[in-house]
Amino acid sequence: MFKELKQALEVLDPYDIEGYLTQLCRLTEGQKIVFSSSLGLEDQLITHVISRCELPVEVFTLDTGRLFAETEALIATTEAHYQRRILRFAPQPDAVKSYEEAHGINGFYHSVENRKLCCHIRKVEPLNRALNGAAIWITGLRSGQSSFRQGVPLLEEDSEHGLIKFNPLLAWTSQQVRAYIDAKGIPYNPLHDKGFPSIGCEPCTRAIKPGENERAGRWWWERQNALHQECGLHLHEERIDKK
Repeated sequence: MFKELKQALEVLDPYDIEGYLTQLCRLTEGQKIVFSSSLGLEDQLITHVISRCELPVEVFTLDTGRLFAETEALIATTEAHYQRRILRFAPQPDAVKSYEEAHGINGFYHSVENRKLCCHIRKVEPLNRALNGAAIWITGLRSGQSSFRQGVPLLEEDSEHGLIKFNPLLAWTSQQVRAYIDAKGIPYNPLHDKGFPSIGCEPCTRAIKPGENERAGRWWWERQNALHQECGLHLHEERIDKK
């Protein structure tokens, strides 16, 4: 299926997001398709298309327990706006309790290892459950978000999760995404207007400074490079080896 999908999708207009997603659903009819949303601008755009085109795609988010209040509010606003449920996948309570007993509630500030473990508990493990049984995983990744994401292909075989990963917004710029959001009246997180282009957990995200890349506000206390701006959701060993 991967080869056929790749051939069919790579010839389409990269800025026709409706066409991209509609064709994907047509070619994979009967397969389980899921979309992971962090409620960022890109994800809100894709949720809009899925909802307005009534595509058979399950939309989910990772409810880490440390989200901004604005993000929590946007989940409810988005569900009401599109009259559809966004599935929430939360971390295992026992794993969170064990982590906090061993490292403290904000132990991720103390070392990269602690931070990666927290991300694994609150994001990676819930993601694995969310992707269970899926054949296609849609994401809102863009090449312009960081140097690491410049190496992400439009369509990739994700052997770790046993599915095909589709990144339909790769070619879009942040300006194009924002223009689409404004033109369609899509609800979005007000933190985007306060210097937060990328929004994750509240204690791990800050507004960026002029000249910084879009993900510089993530885990800002660590030594900054492309890999340190990823939580592990989109890391694959073969791509890490090339960095």
